[in-house]
Amino acid sequence: MLAVAPSLAACSPEVAPPARADAPVIVPGAPGQSASAPARPRAAEGPVAADVRFAEAMIPHHRQALEMAGMAAARTGDPLVTAVADRVVDGQRPEIAVMESWLRGLGRTPPPAHDHGTSDQGAGGYGMASEEELTRLRTARGRAFDTLFLTLMIRHHEGAVSMAAQELRRGRDRAMRTMAQDVVSGQQIEIARMRGIQRRLS
Repeated sequence: MLAVAPSLAACSPEVAPPARADAPVIVPGAPGQSASAPARPRAAEGPVAADVRFAEAMIPHHRQALEMAGMAAARTGDPLVTAVADRVVDGQRPEIAVMESWLRGLGRTPPPAHDHGTSDQGAGGYGMASEEELTRLRTARGRAFDTLFLTLMIRHHEGAVSMAAQELRRGRDRAMRTMAQDVVSGQQIEIARMRGIQRRLS
């Protein structure tokens, strides 16, 4: 599992939930009449700990995808692999910026640039590549690079989809849930594309 900041004090709604916004308002009534007025409209829910964990874990996860994608230009001659790498950069770099800004808005410091999450855990870290795998990718060229790049990036995307699915189950913040839904839909499409390229290479 990806490392996240231990303190989640900024997410107090999960620790001590506020009073329900849809609770009935009690008002005195005439004899024989109900004492409960209609419920007030539900207020928008604020972020909870799951939302913060999602952002703080997805930022280093996306950064590793950018690192792998950045290797492609000098190592592959396949335009389809280059296109995969370009889409990773175009899609995930803006998402990192959004999540960093969101965390700062809560008064939290985003994970530092050198934080690579749990990359040493390999597939156990939501698809993160291990340092040994990254070293192999850096030294590979041509078809060998393409094969390893696609294998690692498919696993990486699958891990991101799992993380996003957890956010959709547990998170409450609208912005982070929208981000998670975009990750699920967008990266599932990319997984299908990469598997198609794998079949062509095999």
